Amino acid sequence: MMFKTVLVALLATVVGVQAERHVVHFDNRCGFGTPTLIQGSRVLSTGGDYVSNGPLRGAIAYLQTGKCGFNGDGCTLIETTLVNPTSPGAGSSSDISLIPPHAFSVTSGFGYYNGCDGAGADCNNANCPQAFRTPTDTWVQVQCQANDVNLAITFCL
Repeated sequence: MMFKTVLVALLATVVGVQAERHVVHFDNRCGFGTPTLIQGSRVLSTGGDYVSNGPLRGAIAYLQTGKCGFNGDGCTLIETTLVNPTSPGAGSSSDISLIPPHAFSVTSGFGYYNGCDGAGADCNNANCPQAFRTPTDTWVQVQCQANDVNLAITFCL
């Protein structure tokens, strides 16, 4: 019995060490504005790296220029869910949104790192084809099926 208790405690420690973790990193090259990361009604970051110890679901990011609403209204929006896949196709997903009330404000882009390196999207102008314009534009989502993937978001590419 003692052996089972020690084994369970050891296993819990090992699993805890390997817990899911994601980082959202901002690179603001504009010289103005405040990178903003929001999840629901909570501001998670205003420019510094945000570390999620576990899944990060339904977060949005934008460069607050003073003209953006709390949910990025009026600005270029990056949406992300960072999660370790539990089955094929159930991992992370990120995209750029210009669905009204969002609108092009500054060049913006994102890219995964620490897995799926090189996968991402950029929006360099108001007509960028890599952005959602209607809710049915699901082809613009960039998926990643790597564990513990991170996301770099750049403004003014």
